[in-house]
Parts: sequence; structure tokens; C-alpha cells
Amino acid sequence: MDHSRAPVLESLQEFRRRGDVVFGPPGHKQGRGTDPRVAEVLGIDVFRSDVLSLNGLDDRRQSQGVLEQAQELMADAVGAEHAFFSTCGSSLSVKTAMLSVAGPGEKLLLSRNAHKSVIAAVIINGVVPIWVHPKFDSERHLAHPPEADDVRDRLREHPDAKGMLLITPTDWGTCADIRAVADVCHSFDVPLIVDEAWGAHLPFHPGLPSWGMDADADLVVTSVHKMGGAIEQSSVFHLQHDRVSPDVLKQREDLLGTTSASSLVYAALDGWRRQMVEQGHGLLEAALRRAERVRAELGEMPGLRVMGGEIVDEGMAAEFDPLKIVVDVRELGITGMQGAEWLRAHRHVDVGGSDSCRISASVTHADDDETEKVLLDAVRALVENAGSIERQSPIHLPEPHVLELEQAVLPRDAFFGTTEQIPAEHAVGRVCAETISPYPPGVPVVAPGEVITAEVLDYLRSGIEHGFLVSDSADPTLRTLRVLARP
Repeated sequence: MDHSRAPVLESLQEFRRRGDVVFGPPGHKQGRGTDPRVAEVLGIDVFRSDVLSLNGLDDRRQSQGVLEQAQELMADAVGAEHAFFSTCGSSLSVKTAMLSVAGPGEKLLLSRNAHKSVIAAVIINGVVPIWVHPKFDSERHLAHPPEADDVRDRLREHPDAKGMLLITPTDWGTCADIRAVADVCHSFDVPLIVDEAWGAHLPFHPGLPSWGMDADADLVVTSVHKMGGAIEQSSVFHLQHDRVSPDVLKQREDLLGTTSASSLVYAALDGWRRQMVEQGHGLLEAALRRAERVRAELGEMPGLRVMGGEIVDEGMAAEFDPLKIVVDVRELGITGMQGAEWLRAHRHVDVGGSDSCRISASVTHADDDETEKVLLDAVRALVENAGSIERQSPIHLPEPHVLELEQAVLPRDAFFGTTEQIPAEHAVGRVCAETISPYPPGVPVVAPGEVITAEVLDYLRSGIEHGFLVSDSADPTLRTLRVLARP
């Protein structure tokens, strides 16, 4: 296929060349009605490019097939049989993917280290979750993807399960053995869905971890805005084999997706695919070398522990994305959240993630010598000034097995059931009726339907004192919790 083409961008150029005057949405009419104060910040071209697909980029019947051509080019670029663009982010794409495999009342295997969007999908779709617990790393206090044997055991216990959802890479860059998990799923004749939100760049360089399509997954969801070059909410479904029908996937996406898709997202996805096919290997090669330098220099700084390939050597993960710079800062006497806040306040550096133990930064093809220096100088300053950061009592980090809570009620039934808001100290032993996810990264510690334990409650409340943001619970302070009412 001709990857020098970008059908969405070309149609947008043609729209501008024609000078069409639009008497439908959007109401700003390609920027003519935009407040100049807004245009000064956002740029007028954002509004000039905000054009509907119907009677804009294409005609009423979509006879030019602009979007279809762009999607076919994407599929060809990454080795998929089909690709579908989504402008609602992978949080919604994952819900769509799950609904394409299992319906209400049907079982679906899920990695328990899933993002809150997966738990939301369980609630919305009404599927019965069969949790596959991740591999817990007690030393680092991290959850790595589950192994193929864990998936096999759960499928043997639940032969009526409709498939498996695997999350890889994790927010911290650790990866599953996708092919081994796919082989297990296919031996039971069920599809493997991969939530590869952090892996849009993986198809374009052999030095990166395995790409889901290459590893025989059936359906892969990527967030191109995370490690790629598209704008926020840019998501793509990649599909192969016949275990998931492309027609069913389209129907489910139409059920959940917006009817006002953003041409800005479509155009950014289209242009990013062209860039990666034409220049991706070289750009990512430079990014890999840069990440290696950054990791080496950070590793020489006192009080820092930089995660790298040793995570694979130790058997904790099958692969590791070297573009993820993950730095444990506990030896500095601070939490990762404190480190992230200090870097933002004192060096105007925003890291990609932080938790009680570490900070992380993503190196992408967009970084250069200047941003590399800024990151290294900022972290060096953090090391030098860590002693001035106020010490806090330690977060009560639980043992890994403590996080494996009993699922007493289906998440959907608990979420929509009769609930009551009670003081947290009275919630131990009760069934949770809400999602409790310290964010970022947004992995639920407690999901609806799980039984609240004293250890987990102690962990969460000590974390709140240290800056955990829990935005999805009814009471973000966790002084009270929403639980299922007793009969």
C-alpha cells in the first residue's frame, strides 16, 4: 500500500482548498466564531481543522471512503487484518472490546491489575469477571502481568469463559509473554484481547517488546496519544483471525462510541501512521539510545534505583519497555508522589507517573538533547535537595496476598445495588459498592463486590495522608465508604 498517503489529512486539505461554507456543526464554523482570546491560546488552526466527516471530509454517503482508506493503511502498517479508529480514548475502546467477546452474565478472564476503565466495563457490560492475579513483586511493590500458566489454570476452572483480557505493557513498562498467553487461550478456542494502551509504538522497532498482533493476539487496543504522536483520546482497535467478528466489533463500538467523532483525532492518527512507516525505525532507534543514556546517568545518582532489564532476568516480567524510565526514590527518604511534586514546583518538570515508591518518565521519538538534559538536571537537583523535603510517616504497604480480595458479589450487582455510606472504621467485612483507585495509575485497590479488609483500608487511608488521589470514590477522603446495604 502507498503509505506516503494520508487520506484524512488530504481530505482536510481539500476541504480548505474548496472553501466550503458549512451550515451545520461545529457551531464555531471553522473558527469564524471563535473568541480571539481562545484562539490565541489554542491556535486558530485547531478550529479550522475541526470538520465533520459527513458533509465535510466526506459526503453524506461517505462515498469517498476517507476513513476506511486511513484504517486500511493503519492495519497494513502494523500487520493487522483490520484497524478501526476511535476518538473516545482507549478507556472506551477497552469496554467495546470486552463487550465484543462477552455479554451480560458471561465469563471473561481479566488481569486484576487492570485500569479502572476495565472495572467500569465489567460494571457496564455485566460480564462475570474471572480474575487472573498478576505476579506481585514484593520488593518493588509492583504488579507485573500474569503468566500463561495462571491463565491456563483459570480457563481449566472456568471452561465456559469467553476469552481473556491481558494488560501489557503495564504503566511501569513491564510486559507479559503475549504469545504464550495467546497459545493458551487458543488451545481453549477463546480469543485474547490485549489492552496495549502503552504499546502503540511497539510495531515499529525490533528493539521494543513484542507487539500484540505479531504475538498472535486476536484484538489489540492501543492509545496512540500515550507513546505515539497523536493527540489525546486517539485510540485504535487492531484485529486479526476469526475469533472476534469485525462486524460485531463495529456494532459494539457504534453502541458505545460518539456520533460526533473528532476529525482532529482521525487526522492525527493518519499522520502518525505515515510518520512511523516512513521514519519510525530511525526515530525510535534514537529514542532507545537516549533512554539508555538517561537510565545509565540516573543509575549513577545516589539514592536512586532505576528499573531495567534485570526485571526480566529475575523472572518478574517477560519483557520490559526500555523507553519507560522507572526510578525508585525511597532511599532518598521520600515518596514518588513527593518527588513528582518537587520536580513540578521547583524545576517545572512533569513526570509521567508516581506512586508511594517511584517516579516514571516516558522517552518518546519527540524527545531531544534539550529535554534529555532537562530531565537529568531536574532529577539530579531532586537528589541534592531531597533532604529538605519534609519527612512523612511511611505508607502502610501491604503484603501482596492482602490485595487479593474476596469477590463476594458481582461488580455490577454491587454497584447498582442498594447502598449505604458508612464510616470507614465500620466498613471492614462489608461488600464495597464503589471503585477505589489511587490515581495515577488508576488501578483499583478495591472493586465493587469485593470484601473490604482492615489491611487494605489501613493501606488506603495511610496513602490518603501522603497524597493519594482517589477521585472515583464518593468520599475522596475515604473517611466514609459506600458499601452494599445488608438485607
